Amino acid sequence: MTNLEIAQRRLYNQHIARQTFTSPAEIVKYMGAVQAQDYAGAKWAVGLRLQKSNDAAIDKAMADGSIIRTHVLRPTWHFASPDDLRWMLDLTAARIDTFNVPWYRKLQLDSSIFSRSNNAMAKALEGHKQLTRDELLDVLQQAGIQTNDTRFIHLLMRAELDKVICSGGRQGKQFTYALFDDRVAVGNDFSREEALAELAKRYFTSHGPATLHDFAWWSGLTLADGKAGLDSMSSTLTEFKTNGLNYLMAKNEPDVSEKAPIAHLLPAFDEFAVAYSDRTAAMNSKYVTQAKRVIFDPSIIVNNQVVGTWKRAINKNSIAISFNHFGKINKTQEKAIELAASKYRKFIKEGN
Repeated sequence: MTNLEIAQRRLYNQHIARQTFTSPAEIVKYMGAVQAQDYAGAKWAVGLRLQKSNDAAIDKAMADGSIIRTHVLRPTWHFASPDDLRWMLDLTAARIDTFNVPWYRKLQLDSSIFSRSNNAMAKALEGHKQLTRDELLDVLQQAGIQTNDTRFIHLLMRAELDKVICSGGRQGKQFTYALFDDRVAVGNDFSREEALAELAKRYFTSHGPATLHDFAWWSGLTLADGKAGLDSMSSTLTEFKTNGLNYLMAKNEPDVSEKAPIAHLLPAFDEFAVAYSDRTAAMNSKYVTQAKRVIFDPSIIVNNQVVGTWKRAINKNSIAISFNHFGKINKTQEKAIELAASKYRKFIKEGN
């Protein structure tokens, strides 16, 4: 399988080049987790993978708790299914906490402070309350816990990792937090081995073809844990080697449709870019230098490759989209890119 074919298969398996799911909850559960620190972009990342959706539908899914935005893979926000959060956090929270240890030392945060902070937030959120960040900041200050922007961020993250809080619905444009137990029912009680296997299954089914190193990067787990998860479900995968790397994906996958759209507009931090330690397959060899920020910039995909970036400007009456092409675009490709842009405009307009 060539790099171009790997990229094509990833677009297909990630439901960018095809859409069969109809709700945010379905696609998020299928993907395992969807990176979501850029909330506006993450909503489009979910919406573009659905048969029909709009911006407001993702807000509604957040509000009703059918998807949760919290820290669950690596020290950043992801959308995840409430059905999965308990076993995922059992698997990943300690690893994320390890990443944060240097910050804990710098900010003089210890177990005693985390306990006080968690207790104060839990008490304030009792009775199914949902509080904004500013309101929780006031709660901690009233409890005598020193806060500044960075310290507060890590207190909130630790409370998420400890299953004390998670996302609530938004109040206007402000994010809120709710009690974890109010939003996440007691569910699957996996052993560590079962959790590793399940996470590997989700990843290689939805993100394959991918390597062990890709899985370890995406999950934030060690290579040893990644391999253990992979070994536990390897019988469900097919493996091949390209450019000296071993790739895996689910067995018996259907042929990729030749009628799939040839152009897509992806948000910054989309799973098509961010979910792999090696992003070579997504990059046209002519544009490697221009595409080096593929994780951080909204990307134009044409014929399975990153060929440029795009920006939006939204005002009351219009949505202007500008394109930065890395090279020449022919008329057919230009029309395909404009079609992709019209889908994004429709997603925003119908959600407002």
